[in-house]
Amino acid sequence: MAGGNVLFCATFASLLWLSLFSHGSAAVTEELKEVTFGTVLKLMHERTKFRLHSHDVPYGSGSGQQSITGFGGVEDANSYWIVKAPEGSDAQQGDIVSEGAVIRLQHMKTRKWLHSHLHASPISGNAEVSGFGADDQSDTGDLWILEIEGKGKIWMRDQRVRLRHVDTGVFLHSHDKKYQRIAGGQQEVCGVTKRTADNIWIAAEGVYLPTTKKDKV
Repeated sequence: MAGGNVLFCATFASLLWLSLFSHGSAAVTEELKEVTFGTVLKLMHERTKFRLHSHDVPYGSGSGQQSITGFGGVEDANSYWIVKAPEGSDAQQGDIVSEGAVIRLQHMKTRKWLHSHLHASPISGNAEVSGFGADDQSDTGDLWILEIEGKGKIWMRDQRVRLRHVDTGVFLHSHDKKYQRIAGGQQEVCGVTKRTADNIWIAAEGVYLPTTKKDKV
C-alpha cells in the first residue's frame, strides 16, 4: 500500500505541475533552463519539429508493444515525458542531468518507458522503439545515454542532444517516413546505428523543476 501511495503522489504532483503550466504559469519554464530528474517535457525532433509521442495503441508487427511516433501538433498531452534515473541510481528529483548520464523517459499518460530492442521498426526496418512496462516494471531496454551536441556539460532547454540506447547502441531517430493509417500524419520513430542529423532532439515545452544543487557547471 505504501508503494501505491508513492506512485499516486508522484503522478498527482506531475499532473499538478502540468495543470499549472497549461494555465499560464510561464515563470517555471522561463526562469528554469536546466533539465533535471523529475522534469516533465516534450522532446522535439530538430529537423522535422515533430514531438516524441505515444498513446495506448500497439504496433501491428514486431514486438506488439505500445507504439512510439513523431507527432506534428504542439498541444497534445500524449507527448509529455518524465525524465527519470535508472533503478537503483543515487540521483534525486531535481538533480541536473549531465553529459553521459544514463536516463529513462517515462510516458506521462500511459506510464510506459521509452524502450528499444532487436525487433524491426514497421516502416524502415531499423530498430523498433516502443513503449514498455509500467511504474514497477522496467529493464535495461529502457536505458538511454545522453550525448550533448556542441559545448556544455549540462542538458539545457533548447539544447541539441542525442539519446543512445544502452543495450543496442542505436540512436533515437525519426525522419519523414509517415504512417498511412494513423491520424495526423504521424511519423516513424526508430533506432539507427549511425550519427546523423535525424538523431538530434531538443527539450522543448514542459515543466522544468528547480535544481537541488547551487553549483552549476
